[in-house]
Amino acid sequence: MEKYRHSDRQTWSRRLEAGQIHLGDGPCGIDTVLLAGSSLKYHRPPWDEPSAPRDFSVLYQDDDLVAVEKPSGLQVLPAAQFLENTLLHVVKERLGADLAPVHRLGRGTSGIVLFARTDAARRGLSEDLSTGKMKKIYAALAQGVGLPNEFSVDQEIGAVAYPGMGTVHAAVAGGKKSISHIRVIESRERDSATLVEVEIPTGRPHQIRIHLAVAGYPLVGEPFYQIGGHPPKTGPNQRVPLPGDLGYHLHAAQVVFDHPTTHQSMKIECPASEILRPTKSANHS
Repeated sequence: MEKYRHSDRQTWSRRLEAGQIHLGDGPCGIDTVLLAGSSLKYHRPPWDEPSAPRDFSVLYQDDDLVAVEKPSGLQVLPAAQFLENTLLHVVKERLGADLAPVHRLGRGTSGIVLFARTDAARRGLSEDLSTGKMKKIYAALAQGVGLPNEFSVDQEIGAVAYPGMGTVHAAVAGGKKSISHIRVIESRERDSATLVEVEIPTGRPHQIRIHLAVAGYPLVGEPFYQIGGHPPKTGPNQRVPLPGDLGYHLHAAQVVFDHPTTHQSMKIECPASEILRPTKSANHS
């Protein structure tokens, strides 16, 4: 139990009582005596997986890589409640088991995700991503108006304690270096919102959501990050909000990189939904 801390002692006790922990060919109980070298197996009951959008579009593909459009609401990798309703699973199901994602997007974020077909392509793209050579531009709808036309946020991001999850990523001193460059596209005074373009040389989890909250302009519909880039405070008998909750408006609209084999400059673009496109009637900054 000390090794598998994703579940507490009470949870493992319930699993023992339910006959889900087996010793040899049969279930063992709380009072079963284990001998040196005994091996236990956890037989997890059938997974009740939440539904999620499974459709995606292929934006580009060749022998080395694939670029797809991820819908909002579809998680990239298996985690928590999601095993098969993930982008990784549906992409492999349709395009081949040899694909590996080069980077991730948050569950509620839509837009471009790159997959590598070969180990060499994955190494090359991952290196460009980690060194900042890959240019990533997002469209985001932030709360408030009167934002500076252009500004940057360089708040460090790291792990902080959070109920039920152990830790989550948030603004924290001494975290990993992170920088976001924000440019106003248009101000929507009627909605008290601003459409912005965000370029991120670094790619920390939930970076744009955290940095806009740090600047005082959380995303419209932001379910988790408070002004300052911190998780919400929770009280007794309340549902604990999660970073993967939906409702915010964020889209990976453009990725520019050098092809890992030909070394030619590549630009992949993916149009955003209507709410993240400039409108003719809005006041432009």
